[in-house]
Amino acid sequence: MVRDINLADKGVLQIEWASRRMPVLARIREEFSRRKPLKGLRISACLHVTKETAVLVRTLMAGGAEVSLASSNPMSCQDDVAAALAAEGVNVYAWRGQTKEEYYKCIETVLSHKPRVVLDDGADLIVTLHQETGGFLTDVFGGCEETTTGVLRLKAMEKTGSLKIPVIAVNNAQTKWDFDNVYGTGQSTLDGVLRATNMLLAGRTVVVAGYGHCGRGIANRAKGMGSQVIVTEVDPIRALRAVMDGFKVMPMVEAAKIGDLFITATGNVDVVRAEHMILMKDGAVMCNAGHFNVEISLEDLEKLSISKRRIRDNLDEYTLVNGRRLYLLAEGRLVNLVAAEGHPSEVMDMSFANQALSVRYLVEKASMLEPHIYDVPLEVDRRVAELKLETIDVQIDNLTEKQRKYLESYETGT
Repeated sequence: MVRDINLADKGVLQIEWASRRMPVLARIREEFSRRKPLKGLRISACLHVTKETAVLVRTLMAGGAEVSLASSNPMSCQDDVAAALAAEGVNVYAWRGQTKEEYYKCIETVLSHKPRVVLDDGADLIVTLHQETGGFLTDVFGGCEETTTGVLRLKAMEKTGSLKIPVIAVNNAQTKWDFDNVYGTGQSTLDGVLRATNMLLAGRTVVVAGYGHCGRGIANRAKGMGSQVIVTEVDPIRALRAVMDGFKVMPMVEAAKIGDLFITATGNVDVVRAEHMILMKDGAVMCNAGHFNVEISLEDLEKLSISKRRIRDNLDEYTLVNGRRLYLLAEGRLVNLVAAEGHPSEVMDMSFANQALSVRYLVEKASMLEPHIYDVPLEVDRRVAELKLETIDVQIDNLTEKQRKYLESYETGT
């Protein structure tokens, strides 16, 4: 179920463009095509339906899997890509601009295909799997979670004993969070801001809420564009890290008075609230880089406003009771996917390589895994890094036998 199957030809071109920039997945696809490690495996996925996701889906299918796909955000689906995948035999239930009811109906539909493995981005699929009454949970022997927000939700389920399947936290792989979250989110978030506003970042004061991997990437990319960057944090260690990285750190209530552009990247709710909005400059811009549209309080923004109008695609103007105008990008949703195209293909190459190899790991180790959140095995993580280096023609040193023995010995020193 896609918006327009006639968009398939355009989608194929987009997928081809991404494929050329995802050489690690190409290597894995070649191996999967020969060995068919996923033969007969039913996979249901709830991921952003982008050209990069399409490359992952093709890789899983090359391994013998049957894939059903829903979108992990009502506004992130690239309709031409969805059409191209549907034309290739993928069970796609995704289109841009879904209502909340349509969004969850599509998730329920991919579950009706009785998956053995589930792939998620944000944990809506896995949470729904545990809540539904169709008996599909008994068929599932494992899953993967792509993003920080989803891992946090699933860890909460594990803590209460309600998680019933083993899940690999793909987000926690070093070749995911240290590249996708930092470089991917950093670049793609600012890409979304620029496409929505065409504003000059040089000389502007950019406030980044949250200094995890995503916030760090955004702050550094904004700094590289010539912005003066302020970080807000609740974690003392992350706040100290931001200070040591050269950024100003202060509470949001103080940053609100001087910021020109506010970007949330915390995974939490109500990070920007009425008490902050009322202090903002006339013309201040707000956007969100977190998975859900809860970081900027839309309820508070509506209550404070006397009027609202759409200025351009993905840019809404709110006039507040004090006469100042604030601008919200992408309706408070993921600005990099709603106003732009998401992460560059080159960085998603590593993230989705981890997904593909984690699915194979689940197939091989299913009988040995308990309902628990597992990190990506180190050997998988390192293999992804090795393949990436090979594909970009970078060589590194190897330990000599003497060096290896030295590191393994308790006898060190002169």
